[in-house]
Amino acid sequence: MGEFSLRDLTAPILVAPMAGGPSTPELAAAGSEAGGLGFVAAGYLSADAFAQRLAATRKLTTQPIGVNLFAPQPSAVQPGDIDRYIAALSSEVQRYGVDLGEPKFNDDDWAAKLDVVLDLRPEVVSFTFGAPSAEETARLKAAGITTVATVTTLAEAREAVGRGVDALAVQGPDAGGHRGTYDPAARPATQPLDELLTGVLAATEVPVVAAGGLMTAEDVGRVLDAGAAAAQLGTAFLLADEAGSSPVHRAALQDPAFTETVVTKAFSGRYARGLRNRFIDEHDAQAPLGYPEVHYRLFMIEGVERSAAVGL
Repeated sequence: MGEFSLRDLTAPILVAPMAGGPSTPELAAAGSEAGGLGFVAAGYLSADAFAQRLAATRKLTTQPIGVNLFAPQPSAVQPGDIDRYIAALSSEVQRYGVDLGEPKFNDDDWAAKLDVVLDLRPEVVSFTFGAPSAEETARLKAAGITTVATVTTLAEAREAVGRGVDALAVQGPDAGGHRGTYDPAARPATQPLDELLTGVLAATEVPVVAAGGLMTAEDVGRVLDAGAAAAQLGTAFLLADEAGSSPVHRAALQDPAFTETVVTKAFSGRYARGLRNRFIDEHDAQAPLGYPEVHYRLFMIEGVERSAAVGL
């Protein structure tokens, strides 16, 4: 196992990685300085930009820090699906006066970001959308880096442990932002976090972090009492001074007009939880599964409408 253990935290709280803006060096450093573990979110960044953010975080704290990478997945998009969705969104393009991006599939600079991690050596690296290979896990562990795989089912937990990861982040169905489901074409699991946590703890021997819908001290205490080594919170920190949440996003989170959250694929082509709004109501049924192609096609619309999407 890596030199760092989640059980060493004086405050068993992980400030969840939130790609796309909310995660900043300042937020990650503040989480670690408080005795928890802050994360640098590498998603959507180039490898160079990721390295710069990790280095900036190192300058702000001497405490352990974590990073999060998107694990590569195959595309789930079907021929013609994106073009049909774009045609259905013509009124939105006119509404916002934006030019759409180009659909593209990539692995989010996976190999280059692994090299950054091995070079700069944060204490912890976690993974979303899948687990690293056994060989990649071994390289990271040999460098003294603790590896954490995000899982949403017991089957995913067993797969990740089989690849040698040091710990698991068990994500329940109430999580904000993208679900970490390994199969990009699968509807996300709905098993409650408490049940999933109990099952994973019984079936594995690695430290487990509980995540998904945790907001209060009582929530944290409940999962710790159940056997979790720590709790991971994301949405709870979106309004922190150090967070990079946009002004529109911050306003939406405090707007009493938004009364519920919903899981949607309308923004990115992958299931994610956000505040329910008009765009989701009108377009979720039309949206295809096709991440990251839909994400790159719609990022201009997403930048406006995602004000109501928690932690995308």
